[in-house]
Amino acid sequence: MKRKDFVLAVEGLTVSFDGFKAVNDLSFYVEEEEIRVIIGPNGAGKTTVLDLICGKTKSTHGSIKFRGKELTKMTEHAIVNEGIGRKFQNPSIYEDLTVFENLEISFPRGHSVFGALVFKRDAEVIAAVEEVAETIFLADSLDKTAGLLSHGQKQWLEIGMLLIQKPDLLMLDEPVAGMSVAERKQTAQLLNRITKNRSVIVIEHDMQFVEDIAHRVTVLHQGKMLSEGSMQKVKSDPKVVEVYLGH
Repeated sequence: MKRKDFVLAVEGLTVSFDGFKAVNDLSFYVEEEEIRVIIGPNGAGKTTVLDLICGKTKSTHGSIKFRGKELTKMTEHAIVNEGIGRKFQNPSIYEDLTVFENLEISFPRGHSVFGALVFKRDAEVIAAVEEVAETIFLADSLDKTAGLLSHGQKQWLEIGMLLIQKPDLLMLDEPVAGMSVAERKQTAQLLNRITKNRSVIVIEHDMQFVEDIAHRVTVLHQGKMLSEGSMQKVKSDPKVVEVYLGH
């Protein structure tokens, strides 16, 4: 695979906060339709990596290329428009709106002021909402107020609010935190389902969940890459066992 074929190419990425290198000379490459899971102990720099990719934090050195386009100088808004969606740890949904309305409000046409003024609930919007609701296991809950959903269902709804925008790269920060075992299993199904035409980067602590979804795992430690490869390879790496899995 030639380098330009990577969806995401992170090279020599470094960010310093008051002399402390939160991410230190990190390089990794994400392929089409890949689920990449980033693991590591607290303070390893995992969330900072997502902040750097989505433009929330600016790098000190290095390059982040998305489909060959450099992101490090772009605004957060411009990066979203390139096709990168980000879900944070806590679900940010509109609790007093229905599931349908949460998805509808996220439909791309409603985003500009002009788009919001002329936005109509037409057949295209309804079809998109129903398709996403089916994917996120909420087809039977479209009329339900979002605040009444279980914790896991709220997480799925927020993933749906990103999916309806059709991102090429989806980034999820601890998507199964606080979920029941059954919900974790369904979330693994969900992620495996949505990579048919997009790549996903997941930060996660739940090792069983990582095994269920990861194509490749990147292990961070003190802002640097400690190990990378399949879950089996990473699990049996003595360095990883020492700093992470052994705890």
